[in-house]
Amino acid sequence: MQFATIQPVLARNDLPVITDEEAAALARTTVNLFRAWELTDVEARTLLGDMAQRTWARWKTGDIGRIDRDLRARMAILMGIHKALRYLFTDPARGSAWIRKPNAAFAGRSALDVMLRGEITDLIDLRAYLDAERGAW
Repeated sequence: MQFATIQPVLARNDLPVITDEEAAALARTTVNLFRAWELTDVEARTLLGDMAQRTWARWKTGDIGRIDRDLRARMAILMGIHKALRYLFTDPARGSAWIRKPNAAFAGRSALDVMLRGEITDLIDLRAYLDAERGAW
């Protein structure tokens, strides 16, 4: 048996990196977004990748600690979802309420139900759906 030669792939230095300062700002903004969405603590922690209860409690008081890459990515995707909702709904309250409403595009489930499956890909899929709905693609 002969194996194919695999060519090395160089890391992409041109892709943006979320800095520690930006991550802390994302965390504070995420807390405010979840308040607007009226999420329970369990829902919020699930969207943040099953964050520990103590960590979430600290975040709500403004005590933001170290934030890993997965969590940075999740928060960035959530901000994209929020941005898309702001484009789709001129009234911010309608956009916030939309995430809990049943939707035929999700087989009668809500966007929140989709996101609460807990996988980062669920957040990505919802973001892609909203971007397509608003004509961003």
